[in-house]
Amino acid sequence: MNSGSVIRKSLILASVTLCLAFAVSTVAQVQTQTSTTTLQATQEVKIESGEVVAVDGNDLFVKMSDGTLRHFPNVPENAKVSVDGRQLGIHELQPGMKLERTTVRTTTPQVVTTIQTVTGKVWHVSPPLSVILTLENGENQAFKIPEGQKFTVNGQEKDAWGLKKGMLVSATKIVETPVTAISQQTQVTGTMPAGAPVLIATGAPTAVPSAEGTTAAPSAGGTTTTASNQLPKTGSNVPLLGIIGLLAMSAALGSRFLRRIQS
Repeated sequence: MNSGSVIRKSLILASVTLCLAFAVSTVAQVQTQTSTTTLQATQEVKIESGEVVAVDGNDLFVKMSDGTLRHFPNVPENAKVSVDGRQLGIHELQPGMKLERTTVRTTTPQVVTTIQTVTGKVWHVSPPLSVILTLENGENQAFKIPEGQKFTVNGQEKDAWGLKKGMLVSATKIVETPVTAISQQTQVTGTMPAGAPVLIATGAPTAVPSAEGTTAAPSAGGTTTTASNQLPKTGSNVPLLGIIGLLAMSAALGSRFLRRIQS
C-alpha cells in the first residue's frame, strides 16, 4: 500500500466523520427561555394602636385598642419607634406611651412564561399521547404531547397523527405559571404619655426645674430666670419712728413724776 492511498483513505475517513458530526448536531436541539411578566400590584394597609403597659428587658407589653394585652417578646435592639422626630429603642419606651403600627402589604401578581423548543428525529410515536425523539447525544427521550400540540416538519405544521419514524421535527411548548410576589413594610410611631418630659433635640436649651418643683422655660438667649430668695418689703419706717417717740415721752413723764414724789 503506497502513501498516496493511505492519504486518500485518511481524507475520506475525516470527511465522513465531519459529516456524521454535523448530522448528529442537527438531529436534536433543546432550547429553554424563561420570561416574567409583572401585573398591577395591590396594597393592603393595616393600622394597629395600643398603649405601653410595661417593658421588661427586651419584652414589650402593650394594651391594644380592643382591650387585649399583647406580649411582644425579644424586641430587637435595632427596632425603633418614631417619637417627636426621634428614634427610640425598646429600652426608651415608657408606660403610658401611645403606639401605632402601620403595616403596608404589597401583593404583585406575576406570570412566569417558559418556552421550550425541542428538535429531534422521531424514533417512535404514540398519537396523540407521546413521542420518542432521538436527541443529539444519541439517547432517546420520551415527551408527552400536550393537547393541540403542533410539530413543524420541513416548514409545515403537523399534529401527532402526521408524525412518522425518521422525520426530523421541531416543537415548541409554552407553559405559563402564575406566581405572587409579596413584600411588607412596617412603621411604628408613638406619642409620649401625659406629664412626661418633652423630648428636646440634642444641643437645644432644656427646661430647668425651679425650687418649688415647677418648670421654668428657657429664655430666647438660653438663660433661665429664677425667683429671688429675699422676702419682699411689706412696710415703711414711719411706724417705727412713732413708737420711738412714744417711748421718749413716757420716759419724760416718768422722770417728772419721780421728782414730785421726792420733793
